[in-house]
Amino acid sequence: MISLEQRLHESIHYIRQRVEKLPSLAIILGSGLGDFADTLPDRIVLTNTDIPYYPTSTVEGHKGRLVFGSIGKQSVLICQGRVHFYESRNLETVLYPIYVAHGLGIETLIVTNAAGGISRQLAVGDLMIVTDQIDLTLEQPVSEGVKHRSPRRELYSKELAARALQAAAAIGTTIKKGVYAGMKGPSYETAAEVEAIHRVGGDAVGMSTVAEVALAASLGLNVLGISCITNRATGIHMEKLDHSEVTEVANRVKHTFGSLLTSLVEQL
Repeated sequence: MISLEQRLHESIHYIRQRVEKLPSLAIILGSGLGDFADTLPDRIVLTNTDIPYYPTSTVEGHKGRLVFGSIGKQSVLICQGRVHFYESRNLETVLYPIYVAHGLGIETLIVTNAAGGISRQLAVGDLMIVTDQIDLTLEQPVSEGVKHRSPRRELYSKELAARALQAAAAIGTTIKKGVYAGMKGPSYETAAEVEAIHRVGGDAVGMSTVAEVALAASLGLNVLGISCITNRATGIHMEKLDHSEVTEVANRVKHTFGSLLTSLVEQL
């Protein structure tokens, strides 16, 4: 069996051969938010299926590409989509992009996702800075064979969160703050599960992010999380949920979302 270290070496070698200027900032775009990467000038696009051992998502709204480009004077890597745990049932597959980003020298990671709103303070279409997370997947990130930097004590950078608030103010929009709870999926949460998450401090819930952030922080990356509230969670909102609602709302707020990311990255 080929080790994780060997697979990473091949993936990173493939990327380095095709991208001359490697960035220190990466952005993972969640469900329905991937169009932002298509706005980058002079971008280099690598399809995930062409990169040795790199995983590809099967979920609508996740294009499965790595896009290298620039926002203002800042070079960036954008992951157009992610692989969820429920697609592969393999945590290492979910975390592979984080390992690759780390191997490419990424120091700052912005993780975005689509989430269901639990807090009464969150409305559909809101953007929420993730201040902390609750990992309800019961899966632990693996890191065998990967050298760690000095691990960070905080999962989410308070400095980056403050910068995001400043960026929101600069474009005249409001951004909320809250705690993100991560579930395995693929089923949406029951009303009882939503109530339980609310009682333990969760403001929003989704099916990604928590394992990615835990690993990124352990590797020494500065992390900012932004959730797009695409629906009200079951029990808060009584209508039946489906993925089309997620992508529809994400598409509706993509211009605000794009402006926020642009303003933020230009500050960094």
